[in-house]
Amino acid sequence: MNALLRGLPKVDEVLRQGAAVQLLSRAPRWAVVAAIRDEIDGLRGRLLAGGEPGLDAWEIGGRALEDRVDRLLRPSLTRVLNATGVVLHTNLGRAPLAAAAIARVEAVARGYCNLEYRLDERRRGSRHEHIAALLGSLTGAEAALVVNNNAAAVLLALAGLAAGREVIVSRGELVEIGGSFRIPDVMRASGARLVEVGTTNRTHARDYERAITAETALLLKVHQSNFAQIGFTAEVSVADLVAIGRARGVPTVVDLGSGSLIPSASLGAGIEAEPTSIDLVAAGADLVTCSGDKLLGGPQAGLLLGRTAVIERLRTNPLLRALRPDKMTLAALEATLELYRDGRAAAEVPTLVMLGAPHETLRARAMRLLELLRTRAPWLSAQVIEVRSAVGGGALPRSEPPSFAVAVTHPRLTSEALDARLRAAEPPLVARIADGHLLADVRTLTEGDLELAAAAFATTSASAQEPRVPGGPSKEP
Repeated sequence: MNALLRGLPKVDEVLRQGAAVQLLSRAPRWAVVAAIRDEIDGLRGRLLAGGEPGLDAWEIGGRALEDRVDRLLRPSLTRVLNATGVVLHTNLGRAPLAAAAIARVEAVARGYCNLEYRLDERRRGSRHEHIAALLGSLTGAEAALVVNNNAAAVLLALAGLAAGREVIVSRGELVEIGGSFRIPDVMRASGARLVEVGTTNRTHARDYERAITAETALLLKVHQSNFAQIGFTAEVSVADLVAIGRARGVPTVVDLGSGSLIPSASLGAGIEAEPTSIDLVAAGADLVTCSGDKLLGGPQAGLLLGRTAVIERLRTNPLLRALRPDKMTLAALEATLELYRDGRAAAEVPTLVMLGAPHETLRARAMRLLELLRTRAPWLSAQVIEVRSAVGGGALPRSEPPSFAVAVTHPRLTSEALDARLRAAEPPLVARIADGHLLADVRTLTEGDLELAAAAFATTSASAQEPRVPGGPSKEP
C-alpha cells in the first residue's frame, strides 16, 4: 500500500503534461492546480478503499479534469429557469427586474453617478433624495425613505420611534417571516418593548385602548402577508387604529409587507384582495413600511412612507446608515417606480406580467413547450394539464391563480431523479413534483425560456441511470 501511495502522480508532474498545459492556456492556474489535487485525492481514496490500479489508473487529464476545472470556475450565483409556478419564489430571487430597471442599473454601475452629489448646486446631497418625491406622488405620502429590505424598515421604525418604550401589537399579528425571523425578535433588537393585546384569532379596539399608557410609543399593525386566518376572527382596521392613536396622541405604524401599488383585483385571475400602500397612507397611518420587491416587482428594498415629522426622525437615526441601499438598488427602484408613474407597469414589470397572464396565453405557452419536448426529448412522456400557481414571497397566501403545466415522466427515472438532472442542467431548471409527475408550470417561464427549458429536459437522455438525488432548495410556502 505504501508503495502504491508513493506512486501517485505529483501535482507539478501533471502540470507539465499536455492536458494540463492546454487547460492552463484558458483557465487560471489556481483552478487547474485545485482540480489536479482533487483528482489525486480521488485516486488516493480509491487505493485506501481497496481499489486495484490498472495500467492507466494514475493518468490524470481528459474530460474529467476539464469538467472539474469548469465546476470550480462556475459562479455560485447563476441564472435559473423557474418552472415552479411560484411567481415570487424566495429561494429563486423573488421578482425579476423590468428591462428598464436592468438598463438603469447597468448605466449607473458602469461608472460614477450623482448618488450623494447635487449637480445643480455643486455640493453634497443625500441618496434618499432621488426617490422620495416619486414615492410621494405615487402613494400620497408626505415623505419617504428607502432602506435595504422591509425587515430593515420595521427595525428602523421601531428603533427610531420607540426604543426603550412600549409598542402595542395584536397577538394575531406576531408573525414569523422567512428565515425564522419573528416580529418579537425584531422588536427586541430595536430596543422597543412588546405589549401583546387580544387573542390569536380576535382583537378588538378596546384591547388597544386599555393597553395604552404613558409608556406607549406606537400602535403597530402587521399585515398577515404569509398566512391567513379564517373562521371566528376579528381585527381592528387601520383607520380605526389610527383614530384610537390620535385620540391618545400615539402614532400608528403599519407593516404592509408586500407593498403593492395597484388594486389586487387588477393583478389577474384568482388573486385575493390585498390593501395597497396607497390605501394605508390614505387611511391616515403615520408610517407605512413595505417591500420594493414582492408585489411591487422591483429590487429588494424597504420603503418607509409617512408624515414628514416621522420620516425626519428616522432620517437622523444613526441606524439608517447601516441600513441604507446602494446605488444599484436605488437605480432599479427608481426605474421600476417610473413605470408605475407612466402607466407602463402592467405591461413591463415581470411580476405583474406573470400574474396577469391570460388563460389562453398560458395554454398556448404550455402547448409550445410540449411540442418542443416531443422534438428535443421524445423519450419523455408529457402532457399539458391544468394546475394552480402561487404568488409566493410571503404575499397573498390564499391566491392560487389558474395556470397550465407540462407533466413529464421519464422511462427510467423517478420524478425526483429527473428533477435532480434538471437542476444540474445549464442553466438549471427548477420545477415541482405532484402526484408522481414532474410539473413545469409555464406561468413563470417566459416565451424566451421555452427553448432553454426543452434543452434542459434533453440533457436527461433516454438511457439515463437512476442518480443519487441530492437535497433540493427549501420549499416555498
